Amino acid sequence: MISDKHKDTTFSSPLNHYQYACRKALSAIPGIKKAFVNFLIETLMLFVLLPRKANFSQMGIYGNYCEKTFRKNFSKPFPWIDFNIELGKHLFQSSTRKAIAIDPSYISKSGKHTQGIGQFWSGCAQAVKHGLEILGIGLIDIDRKDCVSLRAVQTPSPKSLAECGLSLPKWYLSSILANKEKLLGLSRYIVADSYFAIFEFVDGLAREGFHIVSRFRSNAALMYLHEGEPTGKKGRPRKYDGKIDFDNLDMGKFSQVHIYADEGGFYTAIVYSKSLKRNVRLVVFQPKDGKHILYFSTDTDMSAKDVVEYYRTRFQIEFCYRDGKQFAGLCECQARDFAKLDFAFNASLTAVNVAKVVIKEHYPTFSIANLKSLLYNAYIMNRFFVISGFRPNKSINAKIVKELFNIAAPAA
Repeated sequence: MISDKHKDTTFSSPLNHYQYACRKALSAIPGIKKAFVNFLIETLMLFVLLPRKANFSQMGIYGNYCEKTFRKNFSKPFPWIDFNIELGKHLFQSSTRKAIAIDPSYISKSGKHTQGIGQFWSGCAQAVKHGLEILGIGLIDIDRKDCVSLRAVQTPSPKSLAECGLSLPKWYLSSILANKEKLLGLSRYIVADSYFAIFEFVDGLAREGFHIVSRFRSNAALMYLHEGEPTGKKGRPRKYDGKIDFDNLDMGKFSQVHIYADEGGFYTAIVYSKSLKRNVRLVVFQPKDGKHILYFSTDTDMSAKDVVEYYRTRFQIEFCYRDGKQFAGLCECQARDFAKLDFAFNASLTAVNVAKVVIKEHYPTFSIANLKSLLYNAYIMNRFFVISGFRPNKSINAKIVKELFNIAAPAA
């Protein structure tokens, strides 16, 4: 934290910007004690600015609290989703097209005694690896093509799920529905990859008022809807008009839409999915080179353009993971129990959210890496002056301080 003696000096302004963004969002959350507010702000700032691993040991060295205090406070609950919703309001002020993105992420972790440790799929390695997994829930802005992490929930080990009689998709569904009211207040649309395009998951969301935007496998069993008049004969009226052959689309059923003309052709229709047991809005993308791609939405009134753009913006949540792992210590927590790991995962992703707000409001040309360097330079200079007891002359030292800032960060 910045000393009151130095909070108005030039070298502390980047730190002030970061703290102000945190306090502004926290002010909308009732019941948070002042002592914990100060601890949380310092923790979030340390996650971003630490040059080494963002773990308890390094926080104890660089921060104003001892290592034991960090370990103790990481066990406390905190309404991360409420805090991040407030940050999202500042980041996506005038946006109208929003969706909830979900995506699991593998977290490397060694050892045998960490709660939740097990074998999980790693997308980067394209293999099952020993470690942890989190299910990330994020708010994506379709027009700005950006994402704010709302909540990260640690996945129990496969052994624990088996003991509870839960499948992995069912557990993912329960994690989303645990925050149903808050998520529905943001968007009805859940955007997820093709792994989630299964009946158990889609039907569970639909019963709670959500729609899902996702992808089918290229060989999905989809049926044309029968549009003819009833024949009047005995038996149930005909509902379907044959299986769709994606190499020979019936253009009497499909209509072409112009979304990204330079990429290939887009064709849309309302069809029946045998696996999901419901009608869906299907968009078939036939690229100039390569195999067809099947986008869909369970909201049949959704436009084809929205289906494609919503799904493609889903990848923004993966950039949150990337920034958390590269710049905010997402994989570096020393803890082994669920509560502390949960705090660490969410603090890391939330620290990146705050950084995005600061960049938007004060440093629009910066990347997360630039801001990290700037905050570290400012923090070290602040510590030097606090410990020495001297208060630098702002007018005399402004130019020197700015040059020191820009040793590792470009000029704002």
